[in-house]
Formats: sequence, C-alpha cells, structure tokens
Amino acid sequence: MACGLETRFCVDGSKEFFKSASTENDCLIDLGSGNYGCTHYRRRCKIKAPCCNEIFGCRHCHNESKNSLEIDPLNRHDVPRHEIKKVICSLCGTEQDVQQYCKECGVCMGKYFCSKCNFLEDDVLKKQYHCDECGICRVGGQENFFHCESCGCCYAKSMKGAHQCVEKAMHHNCPVCFEYLFDTMKGVTVLHCGHTIHLECAKDMERHFRYTCPLCSKSICDMSDVWKKLDQEIALMPILEIYKHKMVWILCNDCGTNTQVHFHVVAHKCPSCNSYNTRQIQGAPTSSCSSRIDQIQGRAVQNIR
Repeated sequence: MACGLETRFCVDGSKEFFKSASTENDCLIDLGSGNYGCTHYRRRCKIKAPCCNEIFGCRHCHNESKNSLEIDPLNRHDVPRHEIKKVICSLCGTEQDVQQYCKECGVCMGKYFCSKCNFLEDDVLKKQYHCDECGICRVGGQENFFHCESCGCCYAKSMKGAHQCVEKAMHHNCPVCFEYLFDTMKGVTVLHCGHTIHLECAKDMERHFRYTCPLCSKSICDMSDVWKKLDQEIALMPILEIYKHKMVWILCNDCGTNTQVHFHVVAHKCPSCNSYNTRQIQGAPTSSCSSRIDQIQGRAVQNIR
C-alpha cells in the first residue's frame, strides 16, 4: 500500500483508498529516513557553508575538505556551526532556511532538530540533547549527564563529585593526536589527574606501554602491582659499592613530593606514596628553581635596560 493511504470500505463492498492528515505526517517523517546523509550524520539535507557558499553534507565534511593538504594554508578554515543558516533538501533539492520540515515537499529533514545549533539528524538512537552551558548538542541522553562548571563540559553522572576538576579541561586539543576535544565526535575519557584525552588515544598509549598523562606525567591507572614488581627487582639487584652511599633528589610525578633517596640504577621510589613514577632532579628543590628563575629574570632586566 502506498505510504499515507488508508483503506475505507464502501457500501457496495469495494475498497477506497484515501490519505489522512495523521498518516501523511507519519509518512513525511519516515520518507527516505536513513537513506541520505554523509559519513558523519544520517539526515535528509545538506548545508550551505556561509563562509564559502559551497554545499557539503555537514560541517565536518566542510572542515575535512577545506583543511586538506591540497588547500593553500592561507585558505584553510572551519565553518562556524552556529552561523549555518541555509540547508538544501536531499529529496527535492530546495534551498531554504534551516528548519525541520522542507518548505517545498514537506519531508522531515531530520528527526532530531535543534534550532539553537541549526542541527538536524535522523539517528535519534544517539539520544541527542542540547546543553545550554556547552552551547552545543551532545549525545547519550541528558538524563545520563551533568555539566561541570569548573571543567566546562558534560560528564557522566557517575563522575559527579568523583573526578578531579581541571578548569576548561575539554577546551584544548588531545595531547596525543591534537584534535580539539570540546566538540569532537570521538569518545573522550577523563584521566585520574583530571586531564582529558581521546579514549582511543589512551588505548594507543597503553599498547605502547605509556601509563602517564602526557600533560602532567601523573599515572593514568592503578600501578600498585607494577610498583610491587619493581620492589622485588630492586631487592634482587645489589647496588654497586661505588653507589652505596650516593644520595639523589627526586620529584614524584604522582604526589609532587621532593625527596632525597638512595641512588639506584633501576628506579627511585617515592617514600611518601610508594610510587616509582619519579624523576631525578639536581640538588635540593629550594636551591634550584627559585634561585635560577631569579637569575634569569635579573639577566632579562639587564638586557632590556
């Protein structure tokens, strides 16, 4: 039966087909759903980029095209998402202002529509919602997330009161692949230190045996089992006679403590938190950093004068 047609039986027993308003609306909502779109979104419209007046499947398609190596570096640019004002219906090709239903053929161009972001999408299983604090649409269902004012982003409710806040934690590039995290379409994870990183990038680090944050060098997971193995390895490796009385200063990347410990060729253990995530520093902390900075500043002033 054709979409939008209902059956009505006549007095003589024959069938008559007619189109009701409700079935017609249902037809337009589902007509072509899932058959149109790009690699990023399923929807029944394309966008007209206000920056270059060219037509693309979505803003990501535009950004990938206009930032490719073939484009002159001086002409590379991103499309401002909130400035997109025109869309083209994929079914009838009509250019129009951003709206959910095509003004010409009436088809629903996206089952999810956000008038604040001028965003449409057919795949509502993503549970899209608009966050006023973030200023953009996110996925996962608003009931499952909260907006952290300090970090400036939406986090899972399971992290509420259980994460280390870092100001504007999501408003920077991934420290591994350098993609901007705030509006990325890839999965993002929050490390114990509060810094954020693509989930896949974190897994790549693990595959390469990198277990510290690329930004602050704190451990990104529970390393207690590794520290125990290092204890055993150091206990089985006697120190050479020339190093028995050698002392060195270390900085613990996990707790931030400066300590003087016995030198060992394998690793240096922090006596404060038992972590081996440490680095050797030169001299006592009070005599290294501040005094050298003062000397540098003094030289800089002299050069300016």
